Amino acid sequence: MKTVRVAAAVIQALDQDGVPVIFATQRGYGPYKHWWEFPGGKIEENETPQETVVREIREELDAVVEVSQYGVSVEYDFSDFHLSMDCLFCSLKEGKIRLLEHEAARWLRLNELRQVNWLPADELVVGTIEKGGMPDLIGKNRS
Repeated sequence: MKTVRVAAAVIQALDQDGVPVIFATQRGYGPYKHWWEFPGGKIEENETPQETVVREIREELDAVVEVSQYGVSVEYDFSDFHLSMDCLFCSLKEGKIRLLEHEAARWLRLNELRQVNWLPADELVVGTIEKGGMPDLIGKNRS
């Protein structure tokens, strides 16, 4: 079975009430159109997951992220390929997010994560976050 290596950005921020939120995007193409995911993409040859996340967010969302910390690795078998996904915790560094490839996007509070239909591999990441697998990176920005 073919293996596809990707890197995904778990973008964190604080909403208008100072509550932590995570950015989710809805796919606008392909066999998993309308499903939700953490934005990112394929790791190119000689590229690190960190470089991939920065590049992909620029290409997909017209914004620049800063990778704060490695998150979690997910291995998942789809019907026609094996996905190996590195998830990295990030924050917006520059720009305002603009959807260039996705159908929709939402900032979700931790208690809202189950309100969207996640892709199976991303669902595993959500489970890790719900179990406390999210660093308090955005808390450092409170002052």
